[in-house]
Amino acid sequence: MSAALEQIHGVQLPGLSPVVASLERVNKNYGAVRALNGVDFRVRAGEVVALLGPNGAGKTTAVKLLLGLLQPNAGKVRVFRGDPTNPENRMRTGAMLQVGRVPETLRVREHIDLFSTYYEKPMGLAEVLSVAGLENLKNRKFGDLSGGQKQRVLFALAICGDPDLLFLDEPTVGLDVEARRMLWDQIRQLVRRGKTVLLTTHYLQEADALADRVAVINKGEIIAEGTPAEIKAQTAGKKIRCITSVSLGELRRIAGVTEVREDREAVEIHTAEAEPVLRELFARDASVSGLEVTSAGLEEAFLALTQEASKNGNSH
Repeated sequence: MSAALEQIHGVQLPGLSPVVASLERVNKNYGAVRALNGVDFRVRAGEVVALLGPNGAGKTTAVKLLLGLLQPNAGKVRVFRGDPTNPENRMRTGAMLQVGRVPETLRVREHIDLFSTYYEKPMGLAEVLSVAGLENLKNRKFGDLSGGQKQRVLFALAICGDPDLLFLDEPTVGLDVEARRMLWDQIRQLVRRGKTVLLTTHYLQEADALADRVAVINKGEIIAEGTPAEIKAQTAGKKIRCITSVSLGELRRIAGVTEVREDREAVEIHTAEAEPVLRELFARDASVSGLEVTSAGLEEAFLALTQEASKNGNSH
């Protein structure tokens, strides 16, 4: 009830940081297709929120609404308690979108200089280059960069205005492991400076590493929300990895097994309880090897939640 009051009446509840971006009972249609269906969603100051969902779930639509690039068919969209298209609000936001396109012939530093002129108090060029790891690439033309280097330039353009609210839509696509972790560190530093980040990503490890809160969207509806630990706790289970001669079909028929998939020479078996499945597995194949049993992570929770919601028609 208190959360509903806060959302409807703008009440600031004790102990909670202010809401800086929100969707309130938002519907968004593309013709006959409903992309978002009665979505309530909030992002609070100083937190990283990861919006997760399968392709076509509504993630990018939600981000574009919050950026003022789309208008809802019903409901309210608010950024800094106002219209996202308000020029003052836009001055306080930065965005890195999957569809980002910039001229190929401009040099990296020229792009940053140009984008910085759109803001009243931008970061200095040297700081932007440092944060994005572009010092050695500042004189290179954008068109001559690799895919991962281009992603870093788009990140630089998103932060160069020193925004209070940062939208990152699949920011680490095309980055190698080292560059991805460097970007994670920079996102954490931005948050330590009081910035707020809304992140969409297909890398569940990324959401687990960065997010204070996770919202899972499926078929245009929020089906789960909480800390990464809370989301994982909703599907408390185990993952068994092993090498066995038992067929995939036979493994799937073992009581308690929820999912089986091949993983190179081994198989991954997902189950709520590992012990009874292991006993049955050893009874069928005494030569099982390479055995690993781990707790289900965010990826398993995400798959379980979206599959369950699809079976139930998003009745959440």
